[in-house]
Amino acid sequence: MTNKNGSEESAIRNITEHKKGGMGQLPATAICGNDITSSCLYVSALAVIYSGKWAPLVLLMVAGVLYLYRGIYAEVVGALPLNGGAYNALLNTTSKFRASIAACLTILSYMATAVISASEAMHYLHTIFEVIPVELTTIGLLAFFMVLSIIGITESAVVAIGIFLFHMISLVILLGAGGFYLLQNGIDILQLNLSTPTQGGLGMAILFGFSASLLGISGFESSSNFVEEQAEGVFPKTLRNMWIAVSFFNPVIALLVLALIPMGQVPEHQNALLTYLGHISGGNWLGILISLDAALVLSGAVLTSFVGVNGLIHRMTLDRCLPQFFLKKSRRNTTHRIIIAFFVLCVSVLVITKGDLKALAGVYTISFLSVMALFGIGNILLKTKRASLPRPTVAPLFSVLLAVAAVIVGLIGNAMMNFHYLLMFLEYFVPAVILVSIMLGRIAILRAYLFLVRSMFMFFIKRMTNISQSIRSRIEAINSQQIVFFTRGDNLANLNQAMLYVQRNEHTNRIKVVTVVKSEDEISPGLQKDIEFLDEAYPDIDIEFVPLLGTFGPDLIKKLSKEWNIPANLMFIGSPGTHFIYGLADLGGVRLII
Repeated sequence: MTNKNGSEESAIRNITEHKKGGMGQLPATAICGNDITSSCLYVSALAVIYSGKWAPLVLLMVAGVLYLYRGIYAEVVGALPLNGGAYNALLNTTSKFRASIAACLTILSYMATAVISASEAMHYLHTIFEVIPVELTTIGLLAFFMVLSIIGITESAVVAIGIFLFHMISLVILLGAGGFYLLQNGIDILQLNLSTPTQGGLGMAILFGFSASLLGISGFESSSNFVEEQAEGVFPKTLRNMWIAVSFFNPVIALLVLALIPMGQVPEHQNALLTYLGHISGGNWLGILISLDAALVLSGAVLTSFVGVNGLIHRMTLDRCLPQFFLKKSRRNTTHRIIIAFFVLCVSVLVITKGDLKALAGVYTISFLSVMALFGIGNILLKTKRASLPRPTVAPLFSVLLAVAAVIVGLIGNAMMNFHYLLMFLEYFVPAVILVSIMLGRIAILRAYLFLVRSMFMFFIKRMTNISQSIRSRIEAINSQQIVFFTRGDNLANLNQAMLYVQRNEHTNRIKVVTVVKSEDEISPGLQKDIEFLDEAYPDIDIEFVPLLGTFGPDLIKKLSKEWNIPANLMFIGSPGTHFIYGLADLGGVRLII
């Protein structure tokens, strides 16, 4: 619905005003920052192995890509400040199925992140306490964060802050010790490494090093999946903070590795390179400190996975992409069924793969980079299809295209380096897509099943009556959910576009077309005739015209949702202009379809 009242200043003020009760900058940064800043534990080794002496340059290139994605995420989430990340971006710009593909990729990324991070954390701890059984304690760590997430995100944030601050302090101590060691012992190793010829040529070294190092920004997408829990204005600050941390620590640590460790020894210590770096620069105590830090911050990445996937699956369930079973809340007002289901999934994957982290790494790499690429595509679609939607910042189209191209290059590079990773990714991705496809196409599946039952058992028709009636009742129950479309007197083409969207994307045969006016004189004379024409053009859909006297806004939506028993996320509007006085988040989940 396009509202003609209000002012541009009111719209912008509504977008930027503080959301009371949300998380502040530090806890929000800590939750997502533990994931992305833990990348320095492994990305420095990957960069040196694949690109040699060019590792710091490659990591600076990755930081440049991340800088471009700051603008991309800020624009999309500023315009659509709802949980869901890439899923939310595509849901409001294209079809629900395409958005669900992005959601499947994100869920796979979180699943792999949780299992890999938990297992790696226990491996680091095992270097200190060798009696620890890695696989059993990995499950225990996953269970701990499951319980913590069920207790509530506020309590989870307190733990995340402690982990994040300890990690930052540990990295600063490591860099300080490394710098002091260089002052005492000179830079002979650095000169040796810099004089070493690049194997395979400069171009391939940069390509493979860049592709592998893109894993150093994994976790950047997490903040967009729990943006509704953050205070207004905090989200772009989390993007800035994560970018600063990655841009500083990753290249500097790679440079320190080149200065202290001969390149030929890096693969030998790949799994715990920073621990080895700590032993060299500071002695046994620093190596132990870094191992403890690695265990803690990787544990924080597990927490990030639980928080992020909870916000995403909750949003998908509200949109009926997943069973409504997941919407049940605990006494602490948390969606515990989502959290428990994710824990069970992670444990099952850990058991099935027998802790083979290389298998999960393939899922992690492809899914994460695909999510980043799809988010960039969502930004482009937002520019083209929702150009009038207010947003606090706008990313230049050229920078968006450059960022997406860089991520696609990274995808290709990873596929070239490890083709079996792509095959492993498909083994997890295809079943996930099938599950979502079943949910989105359940009406057609039920009808096909009904036809099959009738064809095979026609001679038992009397005995099959109860089954047939049950299936029909289920179909009618799904289709009985009414959909609301608010219009201000749109022309017939816009109304028809709305009907087509509902017909293709929603399971319903009942639509209320509502126009909200201050007096009956404002009702468009031809609107009633247009709706009567559409009612005849779509015989399978019951179109009801409802003129209402009042003012369109959050209060009216809440009132109508309660009176008509229709959730706000099943109410649709056209893209509002900059003069619209309310932000999209204020409307309680109302969706844009034109």
